[in-house]
Amino acid sequence: MLCARGLGGLRARAAPLRPGRAGLGGLGAGIRARGVSTSWSPVGAAFNVKPQGRRLDLFGERRGLFGVPELSSPEGFRIAQENALRKTDLLVERARCTPPGPQTVLIFDELSDSLCRVADLADFVKIAHPEPAFREAAEEACRSIGTVVEKLNTNVELYQSLQKLLADEKLMDSLDPETRRVAELFMFDFEISGIHLDKEKRKRAVDLNVKILDLSSTFLMGTNFPTKIEKHLLPAHIHHNFVFTGDHVMIDGLHAEAPDDLVREAAYKIFLYPNADQLKCLEELLSSRDLLAKLVGYSTYSHRALQGTIAKNPETVMEFLEKLSDKLSERTVKDFEMIRGMKMKLNPQNSELMPWDPPYYSGVIRAERYNIEPSLYCPFFSLGACMEGLNILFNKLLGISLYAEQPAKGEVWCEDVRKLAVVHESEGLLGYIYCDFFQRADKPHQDCHFTIRGGRLKEDGDYQLPVVVLMLNLPHSSRNLPTLLTPGMMENLFHEMGHAMHSMLGRTRYQHVTGTRCPTDFAEVPSILMEYFANDYRVVNQFARHYQTGQAWQLRFSHLVGYGAKYYSYLMSRAVASMVWKECFLQDPFNRAAGERYRREMLAHGGGKEPMLMVQGMLQKCPSVDDFVSALVSDLDLDFETFLMDSE
Repeated sequence: MLCARGLGGLRARAAPLRPGRAGLGGLGAGIRARGVSTSWSPVGAAFNVKPQGRRLDLFGERRGLFGVPELSSPEGFRIAQENALRKTDLLVERARCTPPGPQTVLIFDELSDSLCRVADLADFVKIAHPEPAFREAAEEACRSIGTVVEKLNTNVELYQSLQKLLADEKLMDSLDPETRRVAELFMFDFEISGIHLDKEKRKRAVDLNVKILDLSSTFLMGTNFPTKIEKHLLPAHIHHNFVFTGDHVMIDGLHAEAPDDLVREAAYKIFLYPNADQLKCLEELLSSRDLLAKLVGYSTYSHRALQGTIAKNPETVMEFLEKLSDKLSERTVKDFEMIRGMKMKLNPQNSELMPWDPPYYSGVIRAERYNIEPSLYCPFFSLGACMEGLNILFNKLLGISLYAEQPAKGEVWCEDVRKLAVVHESEGLLGYIYCDFFQRADKPHQDCHFTIRGGRLKEDGDYQLPVVVLMLNLPHSSRNLPTLLTPGMMENLFHEMGHAMHSMLGRTRYQHVTGTRCPTDFAEVPSILMEYFANDYRVVNQFARHYQTGQAWQLRFSHLVGYGAKYYSYLMSRAVASMVWKECFLQDPFNRAAGERYRREMLAHGGGKEPMLMVQGMLQKCPSVDDFVSALVSDLDLDFETFLMDSE
């Protein structure tokens, strides 16, 4: 999953996450060098041991979060915000005075970057930092920067400085394709923000956008809050399945894989119990989206949201989903009967299939049919082994290695966060990945990728290296036991690392289109493609070793914010990923030539190229809706027994 907000005319192109850049001094320090560091260590070992407490350092400098000096305390967000806004004023004036040309696009990109660099970092800190003061300061920074951005998106003078460039046909023809596309994207973002409206309506558009930002933030926080009930309301014999605080039980999820039917039922009914405030927030959010879309000239919010995607419009999305539904209807009925039969077999006295049953009983069916017991596989998938597996895969496929690096004092928000350097065999250091992998109190129960800073070519010729965070919710290791992953956890790890590689390898000139700053239904392709690698026995066989022997719903649905009108993207991205896998990697998942082609055609462009053109370049054809449907259906035809037989 990607996480992003979007900054209108200065909007992040990813419907999933957000990058950042200028204005903060610290991120440049220590990231500029591209050579080899003597502090790097093997990645696998770094994740199979508990981090050692840092040696007492009475005189060492505290660098602040992500190495940003201002962020050594919560108050630093105000300073960072003020610095970014001062730079914004200077860049707006510079844009107004600069004659139209390539420099116009560079100024816009730097303006976007200056704001995103604070907003993106704050977007992550406001939900992930363990200290409330940091979260609150980051939330305030997000709101303040977001408000400024929406005002800039309706700034007529700023718009006119870009319009002069786009109106000059000869000048536009002289631009390289990436610069031309970025200029058009900036203009498109102005247009969907209501720049064409009169002054009063532009103000209304700004107010609606700010309201949407506030409602989105409130709704997202609400999706992660646990539900608290008095413990006497639950049967005593299931108390041990939940967390207690005093006389109350905290229900923080669905417990979908719990073998006890009553545990699943209780978790489902309590965690998803309608919350009046959350429902009101969602209704206001949807209403505000609709008002904004109609105000700026669209018939629905989905028509506005799907501009520039692979699907392009909601009509294509509905065609895709309806055709897929038709193809799968018979399978769905058979699956339902199979799941119901399994429940009847195991629980004949209570055999009616309930909403909280399918995930558990479908898992039981898989385990019985293929003789798979997840607990027997976990010892072969220690977190360290899986990280080393990713390292092996990236090295063979892309010439990339992952190295653990010791963070500086104050650089990370929790001592179990690991920092990885991403290094190419000939290009050197590509960027950094901060791995926030382990469970902790008040941490959202979701797996995400956050861009902290996007890559871009700087004026001095150096490349600004990307910085991202991967957030998972894995169990901690113990003194005698490393963190062991279920197959599902391993697949999620590979998925999120696919996003990270997209960010590392999207070497665009402009941060506005770097990495995952691209349409949502394309942004999920690299991550879902990694799931195919995670499920291929030839890949797994490279690293699966026993850690000891070495032998081998809606009110809780956070995607309604970041993926509004775009949740189909997972399916369409899976269809594209399926075609890429079968075309390029099925025969040899370590094929270096195919890996380089994948980087060249799909990863390198970020959002700097039309998504369908990238798909065409990789597949050497332009897929239709029917092709997407067929790709997904054909995946279901693959016999898992073949995987097992081939792996023996």
